[in-house]
Amino acid sequence: MHITAEHGEQHVTLHLRGEFDTFYCAALEKEVAAIQTAGITHVVLNLRWVKFINSTALGAIIKASKALTKNGGGLAISSPSPFCKDIIQKVGLDRVISVASSDAEAVEALLAGGATASDSTASPEDIDPSSVIFRLVDQERLRHFVEQAKATNPVHNHAFGSNWAGLGRMSGLDADGLRFVWDGGDTGLTAFDLGQMLAVGTKLSTKFRLPLLKSGFVEATVSVTFLEEREDGVKVGCTFDEIADDARDAVGQYSKDMAFLKEELRRATE
Repeated sequence: MHITAEHGEQHVTLHLRGEFDTFYCAALEKEVAAIQTAGITHVVLNLRWVKFINSTALGAIIKASKALTKNGGGLAISSPSPFCKDIIQKVGLDRVISVASSDAEAVEALLAGGATASDSTASPEDIDPSSVIFRLVDQERLRHFVEQAKATNPVHNHAFGSNWAGLGRMSGLDADGLRFVWDGGDTGLTAFDLGQMLAVGTKLSTKFRLPLLKSGFVEATVSVTFLEEREDGVKVGCTFDEIADDARDAVGQYSKDMAFLKEELRRATE
């Protein structure tokens, strides 16, 4: 990652370019320290050209913001790339640091001592609602529910066949397993039927992403160990049966990163 500084009358804008990961946290800390030594306490981070950012880098931004605020200034983020904007909103970072669509708006928010409005509803406790693609390992079991769907709601025949896969939303992830919610999609099944389909003990093949890691999709075979029927679908808890060692390590690191980031966000709001 490259950092270039643009000096204004009462602030400095740092333009970041590339991939902002753990290796470059020290570089940001050094830049902010040098700016403060020069007597400036207002900093704008322009993330327009940042293609990737991890949780440690987000933590470094929080620490920099706290250091500047302690000295009577502040930090704001401007022009975040689509990747950065998505992560910032999911983890709730925009609740503690101003995020603006341009450098000028970020400077205005800093000098006014306020924060830009945010439409994010994420919180540190619900930081990664990512997609989970899943299939039933037992094809006979799948066929049973395919036929049931055809009998109860024929209009959905085209969407629920032998090659069917469900799409849930992840609600939790650690080294032991994952949790997701599913509204049934286009199956036409009731919440009760969904509960029967994904009953405890059911084996699933799954595929999911880790947004703060660059490993792309992770594949794993899991067993359902928890099932809760809801009015709008089901909540499912699974443990890993088969998962590659490097994938398990990546999931474990992701879990640690999330715990770290949640703690940094908690401290930032104290």
